[in-house]
Amino acid sequence: MKVLSCQQMRKLEQAAVEHGQTYLGLMEQAGTGAAKVIREQAKRLQKAIVFCGKGNNGGDGFVIARRLQEWGAYITVVLMEGSPATPDAAHMFAQMKQVEVLSFQDEQVFSRLAQADIVVDAVYGIGFRGSMRGEFAPIVEAINQSKAPIFAIDLPSGAQGDSGKVEGSCIRADITITFTSLKPAHVLYPSSDFCGNVVTIPVGIPEELLAESPCVMEVTGKDRISSILPIRMASSHKGTYGTLLSVCGSRGMAGAAIMSGRSALRCGVGLVKMAIPQGIYPILAGAVTEPVFVLLQETRQGTLSRQCKANLLSALSTSSACLIGCGMGCNADTEELVKALLMETQVPIILDADGINAVCAHIDSIKTAGVPVILTPHPGEMARLLHTTIAQVQSERYTCARQFAMDFHAIVVLKGANTLIALPDGKVFVNRTGNPGMARGGSGDVLAGMIGAFVAQGIAPEDAAICGVYLHGLAGDRCAAKFSQVGMLPTDMIQELPSLFLEFGR
Repeated sequence: MKVLSCQQMRKLEQAAVEHGQTYLGLMEQAGTGAAKVIREQAKRLQKAIVFCGKGNNGGDGFVIARRLQEWGAYITVVLMEGSPATPDAAHMFAQMKQVEVLSFQDEQVFSRLAQADIVVDAVYGIGFRGSMRGEFAPIVEAINQSKAPIFAIDLPSGAQGDSGKVEGSCIRADITITFTSLKPAHVLYPSSDFCGNVVTIPVGIPEELLAESPCVMEVTGKDRISSILPIRMASSHKGTYGTLLSVCGSRGMAGAAIMSGRSALRCGVGLVKMAIPQGIYPILAGAVTEPVFVLLQETRQGTLSRQCKANLLSALSTSSACLIGCGMGCNADTEELVKALLMETQVPIILDADGINAVCAHIDSIKTAGVPVILTPHPGEMARLLHTTIAQVQSERYTCARQFAMDFHAIVVLKGANTLIALPDGKVFVNRTGNPGMARGGSGDVLAGMIGAFVAQGIAPEDAAICGVYLHGLAGDRCAAKFSQVGMLPTDMIQELPSLFLEFGR
C-alpha cells in the first residue's frame, strides 16, 4: 500500500476527475463509506455528534451526518469554523435534513457530547498545518475524555498530514477512517499515536491511477514478503544458503550474541560463524550449538582486541555477509576493527548497536565501503549518527532516515513503532507489524540476526531489510497474542519464526 502526501493525494483526485469522476461524487462516496464503517464499528448508534470544519473535511462530515440520520440516529452537527467555505461542502451541508446544527460556542455542545454514542471528528483534513485554535482546546479535551468511541475522518484534527507533527491540542481517535491510501501522519510520530486503528476505504478512484501515482512511502505487505523469501531446492546444501559472520558479544553481553545467532539460524542461513572474545565462549557454546566459533583475543574489559584484526579479516573472507555489533561493546579497539572490516570487506555489512556506535567517529567509512551497508539504529543511535537529539529524530523520523540513507549510500532501518526502511535512492518503506511488547532489550538483536541471515542467503540487501523487519514484527504480534505484550520476551519471538515460515509455505 502506498502512503501519499497531501499534494500527491490532491493530484490523484484531480486525475480521477479528469477520468470522469466529480469532486462532489468523491465526497459522497467518502462520507458514505466512512458512515458504513462507523455503523459497523459502533456498538450503539442512537445519538451521534459530528464536529465539522469549514473545508471539504467538514463536507465529508456532513455526508456522514446525513447517512447516520437516515439510518435512525439522532445527529448533532457542530460547526467549528462557521458556515462551509467550499462549494462542495456547502452543497452537502444543504442536503442534511432533520439534523441539529450548533456552533462550537453553543453551551449545549458539551451536554450533547456527554450524551453521544459516537463522536465524529471532521474538522481538519490532510492539508492541516500549524496548531489547533486555542479556543477549541476545551472541546478537544472534552472529546478526548468522552466514553464514546471517537472516529476521525482522514486525520485526527490537530495532526499535520505530511509531517506527522502535533503542536498543541489534538483529538485522540479510537479509529481513523482515511480514503484511498494512508497518509504520512498515519505512520509518523507523534501523530500516529493519535490515530488509533486506521481503516482505509476506497472512494471510487480507479486502481490504475493509484498504481501510477508517486508516493512518499510504501507499506510492506505479506505479498511482497512472499515474493522475497526463496523456495528451497531439493539439490541445495548448506553452502547454497550462505555463511553469516557474526561479530558480536563481549563480557557481560553474551546474551545479545546468543539471540542474534539463534534468530539467524532460525531464518535459514547455511552457516553462522560467531567471532567472539574467547572469554565468553563457554557461555555461548552452552547456549547455541549450531554455529562455528571463531575465538579471538580480547581486551581487559572483555571486548575484542585490535590484535585479532588479521584473524577477523580471515573469517570475513569466507563469509557471504557480516553482522557487526550486537553486544560487542564500543571502545578504541572495536572502533578500529569495525573500520577495518568496512575497508576490507567484499560482502554486505549489517551494523547494529555497538557496530553503529563504532562508526560515529569515522562515519565516512560507511560511504566508502564499496559494498551494501545496512544500519539498524534505534532513535538514540540515530541521534548519535546525526549528532542531534532523540527528540529531534523522533519528530523527523522520515527525513532523518531518508536523508542519511541518500547521503551515505546506505540502507537505514530506523527502529520503533512503524519502523522505517530507507534506501539510498530515496525510497522509504514503512512496516506496520509489531507491538509495544517488543520494546525491550534483545528485540533489536533478534532483528539484526534475521536481516543478516537473509543477506547471507543472497537476498538483495534492501529486500532482506524489508523482509526481516516485517517478519520480526509479525513474530512479535504472534507472541503478544500468546503471552501478552507484558509477558512476551525476545527469545519467544525466535521460537515463533518456524511457524511463520510455514505460513509462507517455506
